[in-house]
Amino acid sequence: MSVRRYPNFWQHNNGLARALSPLSVLFELAARRRRLYYQANPSRTPTLSASVVVIGNLSVGGTGKTPLVNWLVGCAQELGFTPGVVLRGYGGSAVGPQRVSGDDSAEQVGDEALLIARHTGVAVAIGRDRPAAAAQLINQAGVDLVISDDGLQHYRLVRDVEIVVIDAARGLGNRRCLPAGPLREGPKRLTEVDWVICNGTQGTECQGQFSLKPGPLRAVGNAPEKINPPQPGDSVVALAGIGHPERFFATLDALGFHLEERPRPDHHHFRASDFAHSSGRAIVMTEKDAVKCAAIAPANCWQLPVVAEPDPATATQLRALLQTAAERFARRSASA
Repeated sequence: MSVRRYPNFWQHNNGLARALSPLSVLFELAARRRRLYYQANPSRTPTLSASVVVIGNLSVGGTGKTPLVNWLVGCAQELGFTPGVVLRGYGGSAVGPQRVSGDDSAEQVGDEALLIARHTGVAVAIGRDRPAAAAQLINQAGVDLVISDDGLQHYRLVRDVEIVVIDAARGLGNRRCLPAGPLREGPKRLTEVDWVICNGTQGTECQGQFSLKPGPLRAVGNAPEKINPPQPGDSVVALAGIGHPERFFATLDALGFHLEERPRPDHHHFRASDFAHSSGRAIVMTEKDAVKCAAIAPANCWQLPVVAEPDPATATQLRALLQTAAERFARRSASA
């Protein structure tokens, strides 16, 4: 079974993409019709007594939204907001709505929700019904700014600002919708959002950019004190169950490690067998994967934390968009 959720032909207008294009057109039309339905029927969108910022994407696969959400939470706190984060809780068993604690298990609440809760310390809620999860944050935790990690296409969730994140390495692929390409909505959707930001070198569709800055390696679980983390130049096993593992491998390569790459499917449920056959080498994985592995990871297993770093102009614009969300919410409330 392939470990990829992002097939190579999604980057090219080859024969397979063209053969699937009729289905892609139908998918795009259905997505557009659904968006227009919610625009024409605002009563189908529950009202919320706080401003809402959606951080989403058009493409299937990872784009680096979660580190950017963590950055935005800190930015919102600096601006005087009481932010909270709402997610689907993908990969977890809980249906929700449910508050997330840093002591929860990823198997229950999902890896991304647990990572955000531990990183930020703010109120986090998951749920298939994201408006209900957001209402729980507002009513129980006094949140006045809801940040939605993903949810661009979850149109039952009211939103005051929409920000789309694009992975600069892949862009919009072949610019086709599923199944002929990677898009959940057509490229025209980018003209309707408030800001388009690239993870990496700025692309043609993007108005801003950020990078992911790696930090020092940390043990997964409780490594014995006598074991030191691997150093640049060492040979390591790179284990990644994320949407775009190539980005993680490229980061480790740039840091000077020699890699045996072991990609796994996004939101992979790790087992002890995933850590086998390392031949004494250290294993390095992402933070998102590490929150699921503390109980089963071997002693010489390490996680590489990353933080989002917007460039100065992008950081200024993102701060302005948080203020814009509050202003739009005030107008929305006044007209209700």
